[in-house]
Amino acid sequence: MSQAYNHRDGADRGLNNLKRMAYFAEVVETGSFTAAADRLGITKAVVSQQVAKLERAFETTLLVRTTRSVRPTEEGRAFYERCARVLSEAEEAFDGLEADDRAPTGLLRLTAPFDYGVAVVVPAIAEFHRRFPACTADLVISDRTLDPVEKDMELAIRVGWLTDSALRARRIGSFQQILVASPALAASLGDGAEPGHIADLPFVANSVLRDPLGWTFSNGEGQQRSVRVSAALAIDATLGVLEAVRAGVGLSILPDYAVQADLASGRLIRVLPAWSLESGGIYAVTPATRFRRARVTAFLDILVAWERRRAQAQ
Repeated sequence: MSQAYNHRDGADRGLNNLKRMAYFAEVVETGSFTAAADRLGITKAVVSQQVAKLERAFETTLLVRTTRSVRPTEEGRAFYERCARVLSEAEEAFDGLEADDRAPTGLLRLTAPFDYGVAVVVPAIAEFHRRFPACTADLVISDRTLDPVEKDMELAIRVGWLTDSALRARRIGSFQQILVASPALAASLGDGAEPGHIADLPFVANSVLRDPLGWTFSNGEGQQRSVRVSAALAIDATLGVLEAVRAGVGLSILPDYAVQADLASGRLIRVLPAWSLESGGIYAVTPATRFRRARVTAFLDILVAWERRRAQAQ
């Protein structure tokens, strides 16, 4: 005798599996059942039981559990990547249900690089406070890349080139890398200088970069020149590099938003203006499985507007 299919039972199983996917994703992101339970607002036992049921249902091991850590297996990592996409789409669907007139509330926790954070994010937060007084903000500014999942943040602003596949990123702008020097040091190059000529000059390196001494320039004629410089000074913060360049320690390559005012005032000079460097992106990064609150959307709208104004002023 054939077994009748109960649509309600099938729907219930589907909803349970979606819930278990969310629990599993939280464990992967936090690296622990306890941390996942805290974030979800349920007990550790519930998270552990539901993930175990997911593993039994599909007869596969998704997590390697030890007394000190929890990490995904190869199958678990592949499954997590799919979960992140599904849950992200679900988040967008729920976002669409939010009333447009619902006022943002609560604490916005975010991080940004020091230079971009000071130049752009802090003024944007000031406007955010003025427009949404029911919101507060906790901003961590650092030239070190902080994981928003690990730090329990809703938003991370990244400047440069992204490598995190488990995070959802939205490009909100771009920046140019500019070779700058004090007027006296720039004058020492003379007319007709090319990228190779800077190899003999003192250079202030930003040690946070992957390769702070190797640079590739291109010009309007499609030519490229690669040069390797020698660091007279290395500093692990962009604003520190900027101050050293202002003091005449050496030339350096800095983002446009950090040097815009100095170039306008003549305090710094753009070196080799006929040659350019690769541009980078400015990204708003959120955990792939974190529901985006109204306060995050509201702040991003403000930040995007600030970024557009900044780009127009270039």
